[in-house]
Amino acid sequence: MPDPSPSPRPLRPRQRGESLAVLKLLALEGADHTPVVLTSREVGQRLGVSQQAADRYLVALEKRGLLSRSLAQRRQRLQLTADALRLLRAEYHGYRRIFEGPARATFSGEVTSGLGEGRYYLSQPGYVVQFSERLGYAPFPGTLNVRLRASEARRLAAVGDWHGVRIDGFHASGRTFGGATCYAALLNGRRCHLIRPDRTHHTDVAEFVAEENLRRALRLKDSDPVRVVLEEA
Repeated sequence: MPDPSPSPRPLRPRQRGESLAVLKLLALEGADHTPVVLTSREVGQRLGVSQQAADRYLVALEKRGLLSRSLAQRRQRLQLTADALRLLRAEYHGYRRIFEGPARATFSGEVTSGLGEGRYYLSQPGYVVQFSERLGYAPFPGTLNVRLRASEARRLAAVGDWHGVRIDGFHASGRTFGGATCYAALLNGRRCHLIRPDRTHHTDVAEFVAEENLRRALRLKDSDPVRVVLEEA
């Protein structure tokens, strides 16, 4: 699990509410997919606040990397960034969970061999203790890797907004080990967990951990198809 990049400072509750209100307004105006031209006065009128307050909101969002602003004939061209859309998706998922319950998703892929890094990382005491306490078992030292088609990988990316089991990063032996989030899963009917490191270079590969050696228990070999059902914690 590579060392995660620093995350932005979290917003205070009131700031978060104000930011979400502005982002929602701009998204409804179309700024989620194309620049929209609005003055600070127009933004303020839609929000029910002064022009000065609206301008402060827009400047703050731009500083946080949530908004792109440029001038166009004395008016602003405003467009939401990818980080802003992720924030809105997370908020949407929170409300969806309240009214519809925990999420569930099904996808398929093919077994593939990794580089053997999972064995090294899962053998680290800092991870073993957390897995034992938070998942209820110490995982077999190694992951089962499943390669996904592009459409399946995009669906899996949405899992990042789910509630999962957190595994914290830590320092040991002079190096930093990154954190990850785990999600309950059934892989070909066998209980396990999808593990998603905070930072990874393999967006088309999903990694699974279990108390047993999944490859051996399910008699799997490379290129074998598998079906996965994910359940939100």
